[in-house]
Amino acid sequence: MTLVSLESLTFGLGHLARAAEALGERLVLLTRDRSYYTYELDRLPADALDVVETDTFDVDGLTELLRRTPGLRGLISSTDTWTLVGAELAARLGLPGPDPAVLRLTRDKAAVRNLLHDAGLTRGRAVEATGHREGKTLLDEVGLPAVLKDTAGTGSQNVWLVRDVPEMEAALNEAEQRELRGRLFAEPYFSGPVYSGETLTWAGRTRLLGVSSRLMSPEPHFREEITAFPVAFPEDRRALLERWLGEVLAAVGYTDRFAHVEFVLTTGGPEIVEINPRIGGALVGVGMCRALGVNVYEAMAEAALGRRPRLMDADPPGGPAVAFVLGYPAAPGVFTGVSGLDRLADLPGSPAWYPVASVGAPVEHITDSRGYAGIVCAEGETAELATHHAVAAANTLRVLTEPFPPPGTTGRGASGG
Repeated sequence: MTLVSLESLTFGLGHLARAAEALGERLVLLTRDRSYYTYELDRLPADALDVVETDTFDVDGLTELLRRTPGLRGLISSTDTWTLVGAELAARLGLPGPDPAVLRLTRDKAAVRNLLHDAGLTRGRAVEATGHREGKTLLDEVGLPAVLKDTAGTGSQNVWLVRDVPEMEAALNEAEQRELRGRLFAEPYFSGPVYSGETLTWAGRTRLLGVSSRLMSPEPHFREEITAFPVAFPEDRRALLERWLGEVLAAVGYTDRFAHVEFVLTTGGPEIVEINPRIGGALVGVGMCRALGVNVYEAMAEAALGRRPRLMDADPPGGPAVAFVLGYPAAPGVFTGVSGLDRLADLPGSPAWYPVASVGAPVEHITDSRGYAGIVCAEGETAELATHHAVAAANTLRVLTEPFPPPGTTGRGASGG
């Protein structure tokens, strides 16, 4: 029997392959480019899964391919980019999956904001920026401070902090030059520490598996830098968060599978940032496996097969807390490598480097998550100690770039710049 993954997050493919095997399923990865998964595939036995290279945006072609797949029983789509493609495929083939309309809603941050406002679960409304000629007009409706962003954005891309009218005008002008995935809108900016709730929902009931910290760069950028799991909240606050997260997911109609819900803890309580209908990216899923002491990807596979995930009712044995630091270069340019990796073995917390970029790749943006070349991950008895270990390890490393070649010249990185 076969379980298909439509692309995958950068890390976690090995856990998913082992989860499928444990359930008696053969995992097939559909991808446009298998080299994207080199790190994971190099660490798996050659026969751990089947990799099929194909156009993963061609819904008609994928439909025919999947109809020819022997014993197809489930489809996993765990990335923002392919969320809606996966939803369409599951609907066409009659496979278990969330309501496509709900997934389309979660990919529209403005619609989610206003729906939650109507349900009394956020204090702020979203205002579409389309048609607004002056920043002051928009700010009169939203207030200050505000955030201008893409309704379908990912990785903190195309997000602008606005603290006055000139900043709004500048952000609107810059946004006009960007290629957005969705529409431009504005919403109130809620100040406070940022977290993400890592949840699993089945038949409308949500379980909070833990909370990840989301340490960000200084304003005005929203670059994610450090994450740790699980954050130790007092039990009463954790229970309140679990109830609130369940209400948020129920309000948008999300009834099954993992979710990665980003929120800000303000003086007035939690405020939603966005709902991601998937397991967390970067090393969040891998870190959950380590910290909970179970392969959480088995729950992903079970849900894809239409089964109630055992993790909904299990009491995981637990393990070390995990933290990771995203490794950004000091300047844009052509990625040439990382110095200091030989020092990691002498540092506490068993730190390890997880590569993302390949040598020679262009690094054009360092103010959002497009710019990190890899991740330093470390363990500790608590999320706080894991963070200290990860930061200490990251501080020994340097992500190196060299300047881009002048236009019209050849050289390393010139073809991809």
